[in-house]
Amino acid sequence: MSATIVVGGFWGDEGKGKIIAHIAHSDRPVIIARGGVGPNAGHTVEVEGKKFGVRMIPSGFVYKDARLFIGAGVLVDPRVFLKEVELLDVADRARLDYRCSIIEEKHIEEDRGSEHLKGKIGSTGTGCGPANRDRVMRVARQAKDVEELRPFIADVPLEVNEAIDRGEFVLIEGSQGFALSLYYGTYPYVTSKDTTASAIASDVGVGPTKIDEVVVVFKTFPTRVGAGPFPTEMPQEEAEKLGIIEYGTVTGRRRRIGYWDGKLARYSAMVNGATQIALTGIDKLDKECYGVTEWEKLTPKAKQFVEQVEDEVRVPVTLISTGPELSQIIDLRAEKL
Repeated sequence: MSATIVVGGFWGDEGKGKIIAHIAHSDRPVIIARGGVGPNAGHTVEVEGKKFGVRMIPSGFVYKDARLFIGAGVLVDPRVFLKEVELLDVADRARLDYRCSIIEEKHIEEDRGSEHLKGKIGSTGTGCGPANRDRVMRVARQAKDVEELRPFIADVPLEVNEAIDRGEFVLIEGSQGFALSLYYGTYPYVTSKDTTASAIASDVGVGPTKIDEVVVVFKTFPTRVGAGPFPTEMPQEEAEKLGIIEYGTVTGRRRRIGYWDGKLARYSAMVNGATQIALTGIDKLDKECYGVTEWEKLTPKAKQFVEQVEDEVRVPVTLISTGPELSQIIDLRAEKL
């Protein structure tokens, strides 16, 4: 066993939380480590009718046998972190790297007060951009400097690599999506750092030779929150006819909806080094697929779409989500890998 990375393939909101939770319950990692930007990205997990939206704690927290780590590359808002630790009752297994940079109130105020960030770019207003700037300028505070965080401090790369070297399984989760990458996304309408699998591995201190699988999550109907290019965007009325009305986990803003973008998906899979595709929202393509857990029970329309995705992206589709619940999924990994 070694490590698997799960990242988003479009503009975020692809359903990574659901996929991570499924892999966690299925493959039983000893550690679930989060990379990514910070609390500007929310992950939603629905289990037994209960919906959880998390911004700091890894969304794999629903698997209770894993330790939950936040890598050094992630920005930490202490208030958000401590609130989630209490809400989710994970104080005994949540840890963050002592080198994480801290989001302070001044960063949030600047983010929300900036006409460029808030007005033009559509920032979430969580302070991440200004905090990352301070990190680059080498003036940011680190987690080790915050009294309230001291009980949760760890050396995340050391713990993660030692687990891998013992032959244990580690699951690494990214945040946001490929097209929001500072380097490869639709600049300037992007987030404040790279969001690809390579960056997520770096965030938690794992070298590329220790990564076995890279699962890129794509949504059948891509979505985007905020400003920026969206080549396959459909009119809001068309999305409503399809029954697709969604809101961002962090901002509550209504998501823009688009048609499948095979060209972007293929490019995203290439840069991320995808070895598997997880496809979510197949039930939005065909309502008869809702809740299906076997490939054979998918409709011909859905099967044809999955085959189209594999032809365009040239990576096998191994996980197909058929609804929001953790149990509503088709797992083809044993057949295709």
